[in-house]
Amino acid sequence: MFATQRPLAALSCLLSVLSAIPTVGAQDKVYINGTGDNGVFHERLDVSRTPSLYTGDFDDCLNDGSLFNVTGFDTAYYSDNLTVSFHVYGSTNIRQESVMMHLSIEVYGEERFNKTYDPCAENVTSLCPLKAGQPIEAYITTSISANDIAGIPSIALNIPDLEGYSRIRIFANSTQTEIGCFQATMSNGRTFSQPEIVGSILGAFTVFAVLASFATAIYGVQIPHIRMHYAHSFSILIIFETFQTIFFSGALSVNWPALLPAWWSNFAWTAGMFASLDMIDAISPFAGVSGNASQVGSAGSVPINNGGGLAQQIFGRSLGRRSVPQLESVVHSLTRRHDFNSSNPYDYDWAGEPRNPGMPLPGDYSGFPGVLSVVGIPRNDAFIIGLIWFLIVLAAVALFVATAKLVLELCHKFKLIKSDGFDFFRSHWVGYMAAGLLRTLFIAFFVMMTLAMFQFSINGPPGPTAIAAVIFVMFLGFAGLTAYACSSRLREGKYEVVSDTLRFEQGLVLKKIPFVATTLASSIGEEEQTHKPRLFASLPIRRIRFVDKNPERPKVHQDEPYIKRYGWLSARYRLSRWWFFTVYIAYQFVRACFIGGGRASPLAQVYGLFVFEIVALVIIIKLKPFEGSRNTTAAIWLLSISKIITTGLSIAFLRTLDLSRVAATAIGMIILVVQCFLAAAILVLIVLGMISTWMSLSRNREDFPDKIDDLRVRYFEHMEDRAGTSKPKEDEVDELAELSKSIFSVSNVRRNTQSNAFPMVEGSNSQIPSHPAHPLNRRRANSGGSSRHSVNSLPRSGRTHRASWSAKDFAEWDADMNRGDTSRMSRMRTSSLRMQASRYSGSRPPMTPTRESAEFPRTSVNTMSPEDKEAIVQDKIEENAATPKRRKRTVSWADQSSICEEPITEAQKLDDKPLEKIDSTGGREEEEVKSKSEP
Repeated sequence: MFATQRPLAALSCLLSVLSAIPTVGAQDKVYINGTGDNGVFHERLDVSRTPSLYTGDFDDCLNDGSLFNVTGFDTAYYSDNLTVSFHVYGSTNIRQESVMMHLSIEVYGEERFNKTYDPCAENVTSLCPLKAGQPIEAYITTSISANDIAGIPSIALNIPDLEGYSRIRIFANSTQTEIGCFQATMSNGRTFSQPEIVGSILGAFTVFAVLASFATAIYGVQIPHIRMHYAHSFSILIIFETFQTIFFSGALSVNWPALLPAWWSNFAWTAGMFASLDMIDAISPFAGVSGNASQVGSAGSVPINNGGGLAQQIFGRSLGRRSVPQLESVVHSLTRRHDFNSSNPYDYDWAGEPRNPGMPLPGDYSGFPGVLSVVGIPRNDAFIIGLIWFLIVLAAVALFVATAKLVLELCHKFKLIKSDGFDFFRSHWVGYMAAGLLRTLFIAFFVMMTLAMFQFSINGPPGPTAIAAVIFVMFLGFAGLTAYACSSRLREGKYEVVSDTLRFEQGLVLKKIPFVATTLASSIGEEEQTHKPRLFASLPIRRIRFVDKNPERPKVHQDEPYIKRYGWLSARYRLSRWWFFTVYIAYQFVRACFIGGGRASPLAQVYGLFVFEIVALVIIIKLKPFEGSRNTTAAIWLLSISKIITTGLSIAFLRTLDLSRVAATAIGMIILVVQCFLAAAILVLIVLGMISTWMSLSRNREDFPDKIDDLRVRYFEHMEDRAGTSKPKEDEVDELAELSKSIFSVSNVRRNTQSNAFPMVEGSNSQIPSHPAHPLNRRRANSGGSSRHSVNSLPRSGRTHRASWSAKDFAEWDADMNRGDTSRMSRMRTSSLRMQASRYSGSRPPMTPTRESAEFPRTSVNTMSPEDKEAIVQDKIEENAATPKRRKRTVSWADQSSICEEPITEAQKLDDKPLEKIDSTGGREEEEVKSKSEP
């Protein structure tokens, strides 16, 4: 019997539980009604709806001197029924005391709402009176009028990143002393801080840019040619410098509007400023940050500070009543607010959490600590977190290069790659790994130096400070390495002081805006200006000039040993500015000193950085160091100008100027728009860089889409022109003129009428009557006799082998010209290939089944003999006469240098008639020949 009852009892219990589940899950919503601030009556308002304004994270605003341990505090303003409510959860060790509470809401620097509450009058039993060991659970809702919230601007309900906070203050009635203060940020749910979305998009674009830049650096067979294509890919250094500059704009010691730190949080990952809570909890003790992240306040954690105005009976500890049950109740009261329960119609999920220890008050965005608080990182942890991510990136770079080597080896083994363009990387991958690691140090120089100096300025614990000192010295040594890389090239020469003139001329900025330009007089002759601009003034100066001891030494971009060792520094700069990396390192070091080390002197920091950025912009514009146009646009014009605008507008945020928060928000919006356009431009340039990389990787292909083939040609020509490897146009014209001297040129022809249409051989006694000369030849009438017998100037295909021709001879010549161009084509191709082999006999085999002449170096000196020139020109003439039109090889100048051809018109292509003689008689001679040849 009992065996039968037990299963039935268990089944009934299970059914009761299952029946309760849908009841809980389908809990009905609770609705209320009310009149909004616009006078509209609302009947069904969900009690768990999101308020118009609500609070986020909160903290102790008495500098951890509050006599409470608070685990939850939130404030809400509902504009649809004009109510303000707040919740407080926590505990205290005050034995017993009657208290008063004061709630205030501040928006854009002005107090918009304040009200004093008596807990007893509001029926808050946990505070009436306040007792030790009794959990505090206070919830108060207040109905207000439209006049009470008239101070809150209507735009505050819609503008992203509302700047404001809510503050609850608790006073003891017996002494009228403040014994508790807690502050939380106010928000309307709209924010520019979207690191999951914006940061992910930026990260994806950056990854594609890294892959594109890496591909151009490893593809090719000749180091100078690889360097040229790499120099015109979009620089990863510029991408990271742009994003890091946007983020470190907040490191200036000014009072930022709330929207700027929220915007900058999207770029925090580029500086290594992101971490999980577990990571922060592990680092904080070493960095000198202590506290309980689950609550705020100091009750039970530090001695009570009564300030001399509180009696012992009010604030004394309840030592005699510490029994086990009371300890359990205290522990229970210290637990955090319950997690959000969706089945509870009164529960909500918009409330904030206690702020992590070591961060500024909620709503305070002053300086770098205020910016770090948005991403949840205490200021003392910033350097250690940045160092950890820096080491991780170094390991990732090494792993990435090794993985690329392994993948290419597998592709080569399974014959998935037919080109030998990656053979150089496969055989030198260790050197590429070293260059990649050094390049990573170069990119991280500014970030690590800034964080190290910031660590020095906050007077942190000795452990992190010592590590910062080591990193600082290490990067100073890295700066010394860059100086050595420059000196290793310059030590093979000497310096001399020469006289020169600095000319102040009329110039243009962005090719449209008039501006005063400075030019050295010594450079005018080199540029060969056809039109000298207007001269305003001139100034005699002396300058230092470097003179190489060995004039025959290769240029720095043709010096393969130097590129292998220091190409990661100099590869992207122009031939005359290859040393700019030393200037760049010095520039970034000075910026790091201002931004990271100038924290204690805001005026000197902001004004000094502003002046320095202006001077740096002028110098960089004058130097124009980058070889690639996209890098020049991004680094010089976009990035440098945005730095000046941001720093200049940041002066308005200095506390000494006491700018209103509404005006500060307006200026902050201007900065945000400028930086937003900067980031968007960088993304566009990344896309263009990927397209140019695709064209660079296909430089040895003949089958390229016709629609963008011309674009590829122009890109290659621009690249070679910027690299200094293209042949000057004037030299090409001179060469063509020189080649034209070796071929014939018919200036005039004089024909004489006679019964025999052809002239007699020299020495004949026959009299030859003169033919009326062509009007163009009247001035050469006296030289007609010598012109008649000048046959050596005719081309080979048209030379006479005897002085007089018969009709049969002329017919045979005509048939020979109609025979086709097979023999001439073969002779032309053989001559072209012969010339190419003679020019590039010392080069590598082709990389692909097609000739990779793009990899061959260009020569600025013509090495062809006169016979070769004449053969090429003769082949050119013959091919133009009979060969069909074909698309020119558009790979490079090296491809086109051995095939001199011009396309013929479609009419010539379809017409397969023999060549006709060109004479000055208008065709009358042919008529005479036909008439005489008839029987």
